[in-house]
Amino acid sequence: MQLVGILQIKSYQKIKEFLDQEHVGRISSIDVNGYPQVIPMNFVFLNDFVYMHSHIKGEKIDNINRNNKVGFEVDRELEFLPSYFEDPKNASLADTLYISIVMKGFALLVTDREEKTLALNGLMKKYQPEGRYDPIESDMKVLDAVAVIKVIPKSLFGKYKIGQHMHVDARKDLAQKILAHNLPTAKETLKIMGFEITENGLQMVDEPIW
Repeated sequence: MQLVGILQIKSYQKIKEFLDQEHVGRISSIDVNGYPQVIPMNFVFLNDFVYMHSHIKGEKIDNINRNNKVGFEVDRELEFLPSYFEDPKNASLADTLYISIVMKGFALLVTDREEKTLALNGLMKKYQPEGRYDPIESDMKVLDAVAVIKVIPKSLFGKYKIGQHMHVDARKDLAQKILAHNLPTAKETLKIMGFEITENGLQMVDEPIW
């Protein structure tokens, strides 16, 4: 079975929702010796762009100023599937349910104070949704003390593996095994897979097609 098309996230809204939920992304830039440098970063996805705040000096800033081609990646491991779910004697059957987004594009340092303010307030709203802070204003000196990196995607590709490639009976059997395995992530994984835990057991309430 060819899985590439089945695993692709085709809904831009689902991609956006996922990026809004995740707290860590990884930006890859090219260093002075031509090697990729990968750094985990807080980020916000606003108006189809990725924004990150940074110290005004550093290797990634130097990299971007020298070569603005970058990669950006966000992923979430939903559930590791032990090989014994399928066959206790065959370790190659171990698998993982996951969601991932990969971008290729261009990075730049935001200099417009209004855009910089928008990005920093977007980051605060995402990471401190309870509020209890004064919004940043474009005339504040703090804008001069921080860099804001903007990633403009040229390509955006999402993949997810949550059982959508399986026959419905096999998918439900897998969901039962995940529930019995009883990891802390199990309930959230089952919800993403389209299952609900009821008094009568697992019920599929949503076809997991993104």
